[in-house]
Formats: sequence, structure tokens, C-alpha cells
Amino acid sequence: MLHAEKTIPQIPSVFERDLPVVSNDPVNGEYMRLVLRAPTDLLEQCRAGQFFHLLCPAIGGETPYLRRPMSIYGFYPEREELHFLYKVTGEGTRALFHLGPGDSLNVLGPLGQGFRIEAGWQHLVLVARGVGLATLAPLALEAQRLGRNLTAICSARNPEVLMSTDYFRDLGANVITVTDSEGTAGVDNIERIIEGLVADQGVDAFYTCGSNRLLRLLQALGERHGIPGEIALEQQMACGLGMCHCCVRPFRKGERLVNLRVCREGPVFDMQEAMPW
Repeated sequence: MLHAEKTIPQIPSVFERDLPVVSNDPVNGEYMRLVLRAPTDLLEQCRAGQFFHLLCPAIGGETPYLRRPMSIYGFYPEREELHFLYKVTGEGTRALFHLGPGDSLNVLGPLGQGFRIEAGWQHLVLVARGVGLATLAPLALEAQRLGRNLTAICSARNPEVLMSTDYFRDLGANVITVTDSEGTAGVDNIERIIEGLVADQGVDAFYTCGSNRLLRLLQALGERHGIPGEIALEQQMACGLGMCHCCVRPFRKGERLVNLRVCREGPVFDMQEAMPW
């Protein structure tokens, strides 16, 4: 039986701003990086794993209606920059593609609950595929700031579309790449890699985003070795504020199943409570 979860977490201040576009350039053959100029008071509210709701413009012949939720790829108060990574797949992202310096974009956020890094977690392992790595990129910056060790296992179809590997290396992470084209991205191989990390240096926490097969693998490894973890979930949203209940999903809470809103109680959840979809 499903139960409604009544606990409403506190969230920091939410801003609606029209932000000027600094740049909107390709990072590889599939993905674009959108950089906005943002005030320090907004950026200081951001946390790794949170998202913004973007009001995609009606340009380029596109007429997107609802806002689009987009994970924060990077936030830099010292540079007054807010970064997003996206792939052109529909009318909303096609409209974003037409933005350039001199344009502005209306954003609402930061929204949702971000990742946590407990005081005793010294070796963090990040595992993600494709654009899921964009959601986890700010986590690497936070790990560096806290002086933690990070291993990033980055998966993709082929080396040409691997995401964020140089970014992770620049932040001091141990980067391991696996791809379909090289025959290294299978779950069995990733499991062997992680088991090696656990045996060699120990792992204190797992982090992932998006992929069902990676979620199942990390849940199994977490149970096997008693390692906690968190997952950032992707979900269609309408309001992004928790009012419309468009993004409700079931989660395990002990012996119960509860309904939680990805936009408000998430998008980051305890890995063992998340249910593959």
C-alpha cells in the first residue's frame, strides 16, 4: 500500500531572474554548455544536485509552453556564472540552442534537495553515464573544496561523447572511463572496477544519476558492503515547486512505500530507497 509522505523539507530562497547569456557553445558532438551571468546572492544559494526551472524562449520557430527542469552543471560565485549542460532533443532545448550573447533567459531556482557529503566520508565514488555526469559535476567541486578523495567512473557510448572527464581530472579526481564501443561499459566490468576500489582503498559513499542498471548495481554493492549512497533522479515536471504533484514517484521507507515529489523531496534521494522504473 502506498502512503503519502507528509514531511516537507525546508528549502532555501528561490529566485526568479532574467539572466544574461554569456555563451552557448558545443562541448562535443551532442551536448551544449549554456553559461549565464548570475548575481552572487543567487549562486550562494546553489548546492550540488539542485536544478533550475528554465523558461525556454519562443525563438527559432519554437513555442515551448512549460518550463524545463535542468540540473546545475556548475555555479561559480567568484565569476558570477551559472552553467547548464543540455542535449537538443525537443522544442524546449531547440529554443535554448538559439540563445547567444545579448539574449537573456528567465530562470527559477535553485530548486530541490542537493547531495550531502557526511563528515566521515573520505573516499567518494561517482558513477554515471552520458548527461547524468552533468548533474554530478558540481559534486566533484564540493569534494575538492572539502578535501575528499573522489573516483569518477564515466560511461558513454564511445570516447567522443564522454562527458566531464577533463573537468573531473582538473579537480583532482581519479577518472575511469568505460564505453560501449570499447566493450568496457557492461555492468559486470563496472562491478569489478568498484569491487577493486572497495578492496584497495575502501569506499565511503556512492553517487549516481539516471541509469536504472547503475542504480541496481550500486544498490547491490551498497548492501553487500554497507556503503551508503545517493541518486539524483530525472523526472518530467510542471511547476517544479511541489504544488502540481506531476513528478510523484514511489520510494521505499523501511517496510512502507511512500509517494514523494522529485522536485521537492528530491531530486536527490537515498539510493536504497529509490525504485528502478
